[in-house]
Amino acid sequence: MTQEVRGHIDIEDRGAVLVATLDGGPDQVFGRDVAEQLDALVDRADRDPRVRAVVITGAHRERFVSHAEVRWLQEGGAAVPALGRRGASTIARTARAVDRAHLAGAVRRTPLSPVIDLERIHATFLRMNSSGVIYVAALNGSALGLGAEFAWAHDLRVMAEGDYVIGQPEVLLGIMPGGGGTQRLTRLVGTHRSLVAILEGKPFTPAEALAAGAVDEVVAPDEVIARALQLAVHFGARSKDSVAAIKRAVYFGGSMSLTDGLHVERAEFLTRVLSDEGQELMLDYMNRSEVEGELPLYSEGVFEEALQVGRVPAGSPAAAVIR
Repeated sequence: MTQEVRGHIDIEDRGAVLVATLDGGPDQVFGRDVAEQLDALVDRADRDPRVRAVVITGAHRERFVSHAEVRWLQEGGAAVPALGRRGASTIARTARAVDRAHLAGAVRRTPLSPVIDLERIHATFLRMNSSGVIYVAALNGSALGLGAEFAWAHDLRVMAEGDYVIGQPEVLLGIMPGGGGTQRLTRLVGTHRSLVAILEGKPFTPAEALAAGAVDEVVAPDEVIARALQLAVHFGARSKDSVAAIKRAVYFGGSMSLTDGLHVERAEFLTRVLSDEGQELMLDYMNRSEVEGELPLYSEGVFEEALQVGRVPAGSPAAAVIR
């Protein structure tokens, strides 16, 4: 059966911040059409140097994203023969190779197509994790399954208080999370708490999600977008290249062995220390220290200002003469 286009993403350009509203149709589901438009949104945010943050919310009055479109999952699964773990691993690696070789169109009507769809969702979420753009999920309501996994892929999550839930119920359908839930939720709340939640299939309430670390803030429903925008502007004020380096070191290096993680950090650190931006800001810092006779971050009010504007502010014009 041909997949009907049922959803879309509306984007409001606010300069440094894009506000994206995900409309998943009457049921607010996440299907292939939404996945493709999300990938285009991430690409747009990465390519536009003006864009520092993206806030994503749901069009449904009480749902961020209900979950994946079940027909999409079921029909995709039915197109692929039953596989053991080894066979599944092989086909997953094949799908990745096909997608990276830009050959997906040639296999669109083959059993490999649904596996490529899954590979692309993972690739889009990973691009969000390695991007210099800050992603803030404005959870205006419930998020289950792929909806929760999508929220976990953001950098920050603001959730509405109320009779809403967020979590991974896949086990209740005889399947398991496939959009990153076993990995990202585990990194947010810890191995045992994640395991129990996913095994039972019981989602978190907003209060439980906040206590566990699965969301960052819980606010009144009519404050969700405003608070998400505040966070987007605040964190988006930092250097876009530094944000990307930090996110890669934390998201990817943080799940490696200590030795390998430190290597990732060193490499990312060197790119920033050697960058024109890093050199300029460090020189400004040293110059200001010499002129004022105090380390700027220990001068009254400087740290607070730096946190607000995203960088240590330059000193008086006189500081420029000490280079």
